[in-house]
Amino acid sequence: MSLPLPTTLSPSKISAFKHCPLQFRFSVIDRLPEPPSPAASKGTLVHRALERLMLRAPADRTPASALADLELARLELAPTEEFAGLELGEEQLDAFHAEARALMLRYFEVEDPAAVRPIGLELRLSVPVGSLRLRGVIDRLELDGDGELVVTDYKTGSVPSERAEQDRLGGVHFYSLLCDRLFGRRPVRVQLMYLSKPEVLSISPSEQSVSGMERRALALYAAVERACARDDFRPNRSRLCDWCNFQAYCPAWGGDPDQAAALRPEPVLLPA
Repeated sequence: MSLPLPTTLSPSKISAFKHCPLQFRFSVIDRLPEPPSPAASKGTLVHRALERLMLRAPADRTPASALADLELARLELAPTEEFAGLELGEEQLDAFHAEARALMLRYFEVEDPAAVRPIGLELRLSVPVGSLRLRGVIDRLELDGDGELVVTDYKTGSVPSERAEQDRLGGVHFYSLLCDRLFGRRPVRVQLMYLSKPEVLSISPSEQSVSGMERRALALYAAVERACARDDFRPNRSRLCDWCNFQAYCPAWGGDPDQAAALRPEPVLLPA
């Protein structure tokens, strides 16, 4: 039996399918519920605080303002499912917020925020490529001193290994493709800003890298289409399994994928 084909791809979906097709199916096609992750929620919190910071006048982008914006972001996000569902004890919660504060202050070791000229924050972009639609969120789009586009992607996790770094840089080309197709201009630079180190990984996209990203996205989508037509999403056991929410249903770990069917959300029926 064939499965419904997703109509969009994002950097996270591309990465999921490349690393483990079965995890992609559980998450993207079956839409199985996943518990909130402290690491991901911390990233959401810091991203929102940095967005608030960049909305301030350049002279007001200070460490004190950053911590104030972090507190405002905490109050704003506390009622949401992503944060209300975190099962953290008092000590764990204190550590969570202490780590978020440390990330905010480390940001100032990376760059001078007063010198940043943002023209877009948390931009949700979407472009058609054939029958496929590519979607992505750009944390910060700015202009450099020469008026050229620069894309900044904040990262709150650890700096990746050399092999993982190449995978992350694949997302860089994805953002370049979105800008090229929507604005008619390639970014002169796309940078991954790791706040935990801190460290910045950057690349200057080329016409070849952008067109290559488009070809790779279409090729991967064709692979997804074949997998959906055959209902053939195979697991790929790796170190990433330690962070997978679907391990209990994975045959690579002795699980039964059919048992996950009960977790699928009921389809929403729209009135005629």
